Amino acid sequence: MPRIASDFQNGNETGHPILGHGVGPYRVRLLSDPGGLTQFGALIEELPPGSRSSERHWHETEDEMVYLPDGCPTRVEDVETEFAPGSALCWPAGTGIGHCLVNRTDGPNQRYMWGDGTGLSPREGL
Repeated sequence: MPRIASDFQNGNETGHPILGHGVGPYRVRLLSDPGGLTQFGALIEELPPGSRSSERHWHETEDEMVYLPDGCPTRVEDVETEFAPGSALCWPAGTGIGHCLVNRTDGPNQRYMWGDGTGLSPREGL
């Protein structure tokens, strides 16, 4: 069984691996790919203050679930909603509800994210 590295891939807070620096500093720790999983995707993202998770987007074929263990990010959809640590967010596939998370706090926000793996790449409109 593969051992998954315990550190973030880009610990120096580089730009988003797909979107570049347009969303601010970004850190990611892939979990499913290094573990050899092919049926779903999982990762941990850390958003420093002032960063966004992505551009607003949705997934035609992938359900997306996010758990917020710490920090209080703001969900941006048609309206903005601030969430507390311990919140879980779900976006069903095909709804057309564009979303992203923004860190407007003074500290980093982490999120654990799961999906079928197809939406964790530029294939579906990030």
